[in-house]
Amino acid sequence: MDQYFSRGADQPERPAMAHPAPPATVIPFMMPPVTHDRRGRWRTVGIEIEFTGPTAAETARALRAAFGGAVRENDPHAFRLMGSSIGDMSVELDSRMVHPAKTGKGGAILPRIAAWFGSAARVLIPCEIVTAPLPLNRLHEAERVLDVLRGLGAKGTQDGALYAFGLHFNPQVPAEDAATVVAHLKSFVLLNAWLRRQVAPDATRSVLGFADPFPAAYTRHLVAPDYWPDLTTFIDDYLAANPTRNRDLDLLPLLLHLDPDRVRRALPNEKINARPTFHYRLPDARVSDPGWSLAPDWNRWVSVERLACDRDRLMAAGQAYLGFAGEEKSWADVADGIVHS
Repeated sequence: MDQYFSRGADQPERPAMAHPAPPATVIPFMMPPVTHDRRGRWRTVGIEIEFTGPTAAETARALRAAFGGAVRENDPHAFRLMGSSIGDMSVELDSRMVHPAKTGKGGAILPRIAAWFGSAARVLIPCEIVTAPLPLNRLHEAERVLDVLRGLGAKGTQDGALYAFGLHFNPQVPAEDAATVVAHLKSFVLLNAWLRRQVAPDATRSVLGFADPFPAAYTRHLVAPDYWPDLTTFIDDYLAANPTRNRDLDLLPLLLHLDPDRVRRALPNEKINARPTFHYRLPDARVSDPGWSLAPDWNRWVSVERLACDRDRLMAAGQAYLGFAGEEKSWADVADGIVHS
């Protein structure tokens, strides 16, 4: 019988144990300007990857073979790998409808119906792997998850007209003060036209929809060089303009962590899990492509953090944005220059 235990990937590392180094042929993962939190520990990043093909059970067993640990079944379409070499991971169909425990509804019939529905809908509902928060210096180890998926024959965004699958990064915030959060959101909206062009979303996302960019009026308010509000004012402004999870940089989990009462008063019914992270949603997960890596998308996020940490460049970019009269595609060219300056 498997022994069930939990171990996060952010535990202090034992000096005698060396973690695998990235192969010389892969794209390196860049480091942001702030690599440690205020307690001197490595900042962490959680990763979410959507795919289809293998079942959640098959995927969980394959991950156990690659990373060790013990598999626990929560329901026929939701599994948790406990105590792997990169921390705990969950694998499940990405729909609350097939997980009775998440709906809060009990009974003996509903779980059987949910299990049947999940089996029938598996061709349309993606599976999702969610990793434990990985320290930045071990982020490259998550590439092995892609190897496992390819070994199982998993399919990604490019493999089907209806495969609108995503990749999400959940980087721990460098600090939980207003200036840090505001600076990172300023940087993101200023670079978002460039980010979207670089990601080159699959045409499926244009048909089925993906996360909306921030409203133009809010963006102009946000990037003003003199906009440095306290945390309460920032949260109120954000919630007034963005009462939704439908943003490519979703701050609601972070804001709920920082001020749960304020967020819940504004959004009492929104499904949000509080956590001290940004939630960066990307529209492309090409898991079957042997050349696809997590590194390029991560490295573009690092560009956001670099601009956020350079107050002079950030304010100059905001001023330039407010004075720009062209279209978003043209601003993407300006943003490219900001990134590479």
